[in-house]
Amino acid sequence: MSEQSVFRKTGAKSSSANTGSQSGAVNGTATVQSASEFTMLDPRNQLASLLRQELAGKPFCELSAVTLDHRGAGVVGHLLLDALEEQGYSVDDFDAVGALTAAAVPLVCAMIQAAASRGEDLDGFIMDFVYPSIKGPSIAGKRVILLDSWLSEKSYVQTSSLVTLRNGNELSLDFSVVEHEGATVLAVASLIGGVDMTSPHITVVNPVNGEKHDLPFIEVFKESELR
Repeated sequence: MSEQSVFRKTGAKSSSANTGSQSGAVNGTATVQSASEFTMLDPRNQLASLLRQELAGKPFCELSAVTLDHRGAGVVGHLLLDALEEQGYSVDDFDAVGALTAAAVPLVCAMIQAAASRGEDLDGFIMDFVYPSIKGPSIAGKRVILLDSWLSEKSYVQTSSLVTLRNGNELSLDFSVVEHEGATVLAVASLIGGVDMTSPHITVVNPVNGEKHDLPFIEVFKESELR
């Protein structure tokens, strides 16, 4: 292997890389605020700052510009775990988190890493409604939390019609995809909740047979906090 093709070890930056990094700081995409100001914020306010910038002028989005940003990805998993724990769901109380949509996949990955940093084991999975199945480790007999980036009455703009809020707080979802695997759904969680509720819950409606389940709804931010 030639000198040019040797992999660079993490932390061993070349002078050209440093130059590029410095120019990127000046000419790159606009940041929420200066790096020093941003790092002075607590993690929740860091994430809120990124979300406010992303939401500006948009009725709805999948938040990938935040959840795949290194600053957002570094804190969002911990904030989701914290929000769940505040509502009585510690990592010991559930075994896996499942992405309702593609937009939630970065959140699932972030939660797995955040749990691992706390010495806890947490699995993730993806619900595939095109070919009804669960992608990831088996969830048979497991307690699971279903997750999305932004559950809102406007969600249908970006996501499958099977994963939308309707009539305020009804979630249309083919529940059999999870039940067929023998899992127990404990709650639905979202980075942003579009409907401000006094006692947050979601009525999950199975569009196949009309069966309904009431589940707790846990949100890190209400949409009204970020507008």
